Amino acid sequence: MAVQTTRTLPAQFIEDIGKDLATQITAQSGVPTVATGIAGISQQPGESADDFAKRQQAAREFTTRQQSLAGLAPTVAGQDALQQQAQTLATQGVGSFAPFLQQAQAAGTAASTALGGVGLGAQAFQQDVQDFMSPYQSQVIDATLAEFDRNTQIQEQRLRDQQAALGVLGAGRAGVQLAEFGTGAARERAALQAGLLQQGFGQAAAARQQDIANRGGLASQQIGLGQFQTGLGQAQAGATGTDISRLGQLGALNQAQAQAQLDAQREAARQAAFLPQQNLDRFASQVTGLMGGYPAGGTTQTVTPNPTPLQTALGVGSTLAGIYGAFSKPGQFAGNFNFGPGRT
Repeated sequence: MAVQTTRTLPAQFIEDIGKDLATQITAQSGVPTVATGIAGISQQPGESADDFAKRQQAAREFTTRQQSLAGLAPTVAGQDALQQQAQTLATQGVGSFAPFLQQAQAAGTAASTALGGVGLGAQAFQQDVQDFMSPYQSQVIDATLAEFDRNTQIQEQRLRDQQAALGVLGAGRAGVQLAEFGTGAARERAALQAGLLQQGFGQAAAARQQDIANRGGLASQQIGLGQFQTGLGQAQAGATGTDISRLGQLGALNQAQAQAQLDAQREAARQAAFLPQQNLDRFASQVTGLMGGYPAGGTTQTVTPNPTPLQTALGVGSTLAGIYGAFSKPGQFAGNFNFGPGRT
């Protein structure tokens, strides 16, 4: 059986480019993808020395490409001075209400302390008045009564001198006069003492009432402070909510800024890591476009079966019959075969 093969090949330079592309693709498939420098590469457990060396070489090439692509690496603009100033002012206002709230709370505590100890009822009233009595009252009363007794004695002695001058000293009427004088002096002394005690008690009661009034004023102030504290609490809640919202917004801005920087760094690392594959893909697309302008290569095979013995015999017979017919006609080959006298 005869086999005939026909191949249609592209131009030689196209075939050479295709072979080079296949060689590069095969070589690139064995290179590990690394997105860090040589300092970030360490041999992992179970990793062979050859694989580790390949990753180290890939890391060195990554650093070289990253340095070469520095001018194309994406960057993120930082915050300008006005943005930084605005953020500083915004954070300074957070919690600024706290000192005023603390002062109001301290004032309310002082008012509550001042109201403490105010008693109710007769026994409590007596105890409160006793607390307001002058600690020098007994000394004052004793000194006053002593002076009264001294004056009484002087007056009694003057009365006796008058009776002696009249010659009635020791008489009945003189004794009655002295007795009446002593009774009146004792009565005046008791009234004086009672007046002094009443005066001291009245002053103490007045001081107690003034203290109650003062504490009542403090209570009113405490009520006002309580209302003020309630308002401050509401303001604090509102201010806290505002602070939380403000800090959340600032945090979101800072997070977006940081994320943009991370994205730029990741994009720069991706460019450096996949630059060989991107160059190879670009080269492959160019080769594909170039090959599209030329006829496609291919191989065509034509199979011719060998003749059978019968076909061979029939073919030989046909040939011999044709030759025999040609010899059987007189003069057919006279120009070629000469059978004249003397030739055999």
